[in-house]
Amino acid sequence: MPEPQNILAIVYDFDHTLSPHYMQDHTILRHAGIDPAEFWPSCTALIKERGYDQELAYMKRMLDYDSIRALSNNDLQAMGPDLTFFPGVPDFFEELNTIVHQPRYAEWDIHLEHYVVTSGLKAILEGSQIAKHVKAMFGCEFDEDQGHIHFPKRTISHTQKTQFLFRVNKGLLNLEQDVNDHMPEEARRVPFRHMIYVGDGPTDVPCFTVIKKNGGLAVAVYNPHDTTRKSFKKCYDLAHHADRVHFMAPADYQTGSQLRLILEQHIMEMADSMVERRRQAIEGTRVPAPPP
Repeated sequence: MPEPQNILAIVYDFDHTLSPHYMQDHTILRHAGIDPAEFWPSCTALIKERGYDQELAYMKRMLDYDSIRALSNNDLQAMGPDLTFFPGVPDFFEELNTIVHQPRYAEWDIHLEHYVVTSGLKAILEGSQIAKHVKAMFGCEFDEDQGHIHFPKRTISHTQKTQFLFRVNKGLLNLEQDVNDHMPEEARRVPFRHMIYVGDGPTDVPCFTVIKKNGGLAVAVYNPHDTTRKSFKKCYDLAHHADRVHFMAPADYQTGSQLRLILEQHIMEMADSMVERRRQAIEGTRVPAPPP
């Protein structure tokens, strides 16, 4: 039986999208007394000189430190409260949810769900303030040996992120389920036209492309307090030169901000469109009674 397709979804990147920092900077690196200004260039060296994938490079470098190898995934989760966020996070998740609680949408049982897909560490996010607000989070993971992290179990590159858009699309959130299984469009839990993707730069281009190509909304955000303008320039290039996104906005999730207005307006438009399609479907099933 086809899914009712009554769900809207927003999928977020994390670093520089919901937070102005790399999640590792204020958690693992601070715990280990490692200067991010030295750590990240050492990861870049692995990428350039030895051909490492970006995510494997930072996970390998972390495991080079005894103080980090001594940690468990529970230790990483306990660092979650140390994460910092852009203004409005995490309150905005529930504030956006109230849109679909309006009577005109509630009578159609419309729901809004939030997801995070990141190349950062899932364990840290699981202990953060945002964990209770999202339907699912996907990120890189370490395996453990005798209670200590010791090897990458899962990595999510910028191209692999698109897999998780299809998982949201098909409702296959359990990683044991094969996302490549065929599923007709009418059976998919969250059509792409009911999805919004929020990211910050070139690493989000594959996700922007999938969402934009399939009728969803792609939004790039930048840090308005970045005096180097690098954050702004990334988004400007995505919006103006590459035509990868529909909108760009400062990463301010507070009520009344440009980003909030964009998200709220599109949520309402998606919900209105959903209601209208369902009304038309019901009308199409009606058979007029014969005249008396």
